[in-house]
Amino acid sequence: MSAYGPLGTLFHDAQSPPAEPAEIDWYATRLPRDAGPVLELMVGAGRLLVPLLERGLHVHGVDASEARLASCRARLRDHGRETELFRQNVAALNLPFRYAAAFISGGSFQLLTGSAALDALSSVRAHLVGPGSLLLDLFVPAAATHPPGAAIVEVRTATLGEGLSIGLRSETQFDVGRRRMDVTNRYERRDKTTIVAREDEKLSLTWYAEDEAVRLLRDAGYREIEIVPAPRPREERGERRFAVSARA
Repeated sequence: MSAYGPLGTLFHDAQSPPAEPAEIDWYATRLPRDAGPVLELMVGAGRLLVPLLERGLHVHGVDASEARLASCRARLRDHGRETELFRQNVAALNLPFRYAAAFISGGSFQLLTGSAALDALSSVRAHLVGPGSLLLDLFVPAAATHPPGAAIVEVRTATLGEGLSIGLRSETQFDVGRRRMDVTNRYERRDKTTIVAREDEKLSLTWYAEDEAVRLLRDAGYREIEIVPAPRPREERGERRFAVSARA
C-alpha cells in the first residue's frame, strides 16, 4: 500500500478543479514577497504553487510523493515556470534553504497522524527565519458531529480520453473518539473495458478543533497563534473549515 502513486495522481489531476481566485488571493495577501522564499509543504501537483508563482511570489515546494512531484513539474513546464522542488517527508525535513514563511493547503497537514504532526511542525519551524510565519488550512468533517453507522463506500470515474479511464473505489471508516478517519482506495486504469493497471492506497487523516490546533502549534514552539478565516470558507460535504496563522 502506498499513498499518491501514479494512478492516484492521474485520477486526482483529472478530477481536482483549479484553485479558485479567492483562495489564491488569500495566500497571496498573507505570504511575504520581499523577505525571502516561501515554502509550500505537501505541494502535491502544484495546484496553488503555479498561480502563486504567476502572482510574483518566490515559492519552493516539497512533497513525499514522486508521482505528485512529477505532475507538479509538468504543470510548471506547461505554464513556463521554474522553481525548486524537493522530495522529502515533511516530518523529517532537511532542506538547503531557509524560508520567510511556509504553508500547507487543503487540509493536507491532517494526513500527518500521531507524532508525525508534531515532528513536522518542529522540522518546519527549524527552516523558518524568525519571525517566519506558518499558515495551515484545516477542516473538521461532518462525521465529527454526525458519525455514520458504517463505512462509507464511494465509486467514481475519471476520464482520461482515447478510451482510457481510471476508476476509484474508496472506503472510509471514522473513529470519532480518536478524531481519525481511515481511507482505503483502489484505482483501476481501464482501456475501454479491460483493466490494464491497478493501485491500492491507504490514507489516515486526523482532525482538530480550534483549541487543539492552537495547543499543538504551541507545543511545537510557535507563538502569536491565531485562528483566522479559511481560504476556502465554503463548506464541502458539511465540513467546517478554519485556518491557523502562527510565528516561528
